[in-house]
Order: sequence, then structure tokens, then C-alpha cells
Amino acid sequence: MLIKTSKPECVWKSRAFLGEGVSWILDIKSVFFVDIIKKKIFIFNTKTNKKKILKVKKEIGFILPVQKNIFLQGLKSEIRIENLLTREAIISLSNIDSNYPNNRINDGKIDPAGRLWFGTMNHKGNGKIGSLYCLDNNLFLQKVDGNYLITNGPAFIDKFNFYHTDTRKKIIYKIRINKQLKIIKKKIFIKFGKSDGSPDGMTTDINNNLWVCHYHGGKISVYNLKGRKIHEVKIPAKNITNCTFGGEKYNELFVSTARKGMNVKELKKYPLSGGLFKLKTNIRGKKAISFRYNYI
Repeated sequence: MLIKTSKPECVWKSRAFLGEGVSWILDIKSVFFVDIIKKKIFIFNTKTNKKKILKVKKEIGFILPVQKNIFLQGLKSEIRIENLLTREAIISLSNIDSNYPNNRINDGKIDPAGRLWFGTMNHKGNGKIGSLYCLDNNLFLQKVDGNYLITNGPAFIDKFNFYHTDTRKKIIYKIRINKQLKIIKKKIFIKFGKSDGSPDGMTTDINNNLWVCHYHGGKISVYNLKGRKIHEVKIPAKNITNCTFGGEKYNELFVSTARKGMNVKELKKYPLSGGLFKLKTNIRGKKAISFRYNYI
């Protein structure tokens, strides 16, 4: 299938310093994303165009749905399940990566089984001390992989196969796990060159093509299961950080970007950097999955 995409449209000039963690909530027709460094949650209602910003007290890597007003957040070294309406914390798992006090949680996604996968990293991206974790449906937290500089993704093929990235190494890995969440196979899926920027957040469509955001690359590229590039779309921003499919038919792609590290000349060239973008495509994404745990 030949993939086609529309011209990207900036739907929110949010000027996020480090925009990340895009998620789509169908029930309320809204896109959620975060500014990690500025400690903000952005909420954009695509039906009413209403915009809302919530402040949090810690660096936040992602926000993902649980049910109704209940959301799961990755906050520095804490996973928190919170009622966003009352701001009441329901569950908190803290001191993640406690051996590395300068580490923080980065990107995270929900897999087809309703489990949370997320990565950690040194806040400056130094040292191979980042890890990949899974929080299962019984709220058991398990370290699955380690030795990452900057974790990003993951993006899922199914509940046993997924992609995960080390942005600093410019590598996307393809990983297979067993029922005990142990890695039984891990290989380099793609290694990028200098001109490509660095792979950042990712998502998969219904054909399991991988949509990769390019930090410092100003684009999203699409790869099939064999690792062959089959499409590319330019985004009018320099740092493309994350993407997810949404819209009622899941044929829209929402994209976060960042202004971090950009000088005056670059900001003048890419004034929409830090904004939230939307583009339409002729292929559908997978339906958004909420985190499922056995206490609700």
C-alpha cells in the first residue's frame, strides 16, 4: 500500500521546550501531550479546539489514559495514577532508578495487553545508565533491559514484539519477549546516519509499519517490517519528538515537537517548533489502549 499524507498543520503553537508523550483519548476527542522540562500537561480538544494547560511539580515524560478522569503519569522517578479532575493521587510507585538520582523517566506507551512500558535516562543523556521497564496489570514493576543512553519509544507490533530506541546511539532495536517479559531476541532494526538526526518517539499503524520521529531531523519516516523506508513527511519544525494516531477513524497523526537546544537563527527558520502538529493519512493507526490494572 502506497502511503499518502497531507501537509502538516500546526494546531497548537504551544512553544513547548521539550514536547513529548502524545496520546489520543477518543471518548473526549482530545490529544494530550507534555513539556518534560517545563512540567506541563497540554490538553487539546479536537472537536471544540479548546486548549488547557495543567502544571505538575516534577519533570513529566508522558501521560496515558486509565479510565474516565484517571490518568497514568511518568514523573521524574515516579509512576503515578491520578484523577486529573481532583488532582488526587490514587497510586504512586516512587524511587524508580534510585541508584541513579540524576535519572528521570522519559518516553512511555501502553502495549496491546494494557501494560505500561517506559524508559529512564540520565537527565543530560550521559552514561549508559538508562533502563527499559514494564509495569504489568498487577502493578508489578520489572526491569526488562538496560545500558541505554537516551530511551525512546517503544512501539508495538504485538504483545511479544516491539521496537525500542536509544536516541543518542541513533539505533532502533527490534525486541522479542516471552510471557515472563524476558528478552529472547534483540537486534538492531535501523541505525541512522548523521544527516537523519536522531530517532525519537515512534508508533505503528495497522500494517505494523513503524513511524519514526527525527529529533534534529525535521521529519517523520516510515519503515515496513523489513526495515525498508516506504514514506517520509517533512514537519516544519526542527526537533520532532513523538507521534500517535488519533481522530475518530484513527487516520490522523498528531505530532509533538521541541524548541530545546535551538538557537535564534534556527527558531527564526522554524518558528513553529514546540508546537503540536496534525496530518491526515490514508492508512489507519491502531486504536488507543488504556492502561489496565486489576484494582479497578
